Amino acid sequence: MTSRDRYDGVAMGLHWLMAAAIIVLLVLGFVMIGQRPGSPEQFKLYQLHKSVGVLVFGLAVLRLGWRLGHRPPPLPDTMGKAERLVAHAGHWALYGLMLGLPLAGWVVVSTSPYNIPTVIFGMVGLPHLPLPRDLNTLAKGTHLVGAWVLIATLVGHVTAALRHHFVLRDQVLARMLPRFGREK
Repeated sequence: MTSRDRYDGVAMGLHWLMAAAIIVLLVLGFVMIGQRPGSPEQFKLYQLHKSVGVLVFGLAVLRLGWRLGHRPPPLPDTMGKAERLVAHAGHWALYGLMLGLPLAGWVVVSTSPYNIPTVIFGMVGLPHLPLPRDLNTLAKGTHLVGAWVLIATLVGHVTAALRHHFVLRDQVLARMLPRFGREK
């Protein structure tokens, strides 16, 4: 596989860093809502969830900027038109969710009746957006539904990558994996 058939190191690094951060976000999301409401444990988990969400948003902006300036490797010629369309739609859906979910979360926090400050990784305050409180229910619903749409999209993304690797035996997954000493 030539270097033009692979993602570059920046794209790979951002992909895998974001994958890890999104997994952490989803786990935190499920764990924090299972805590006793108003408990110190829940508060800490919410702050960490918000911090990682801000990180994901920032990484998504960087990743989108990188993606717009650096053409991804072409999809295999063996992929049909419909499969290409689904692949592109899935990738753009992931970008939309990686940007939209943190923004919806920020609206949730900003419109919360509790008015709890957000302190990113315990160091930097995130100001609340000047929005009316009556947006809170809509924002919460959007954030929750968006999380489930993200999970479904990620399952599709991972399933497709594994299908390409183990069933079709093409290079779709390999082009996003570091070589780690394998031949170039």
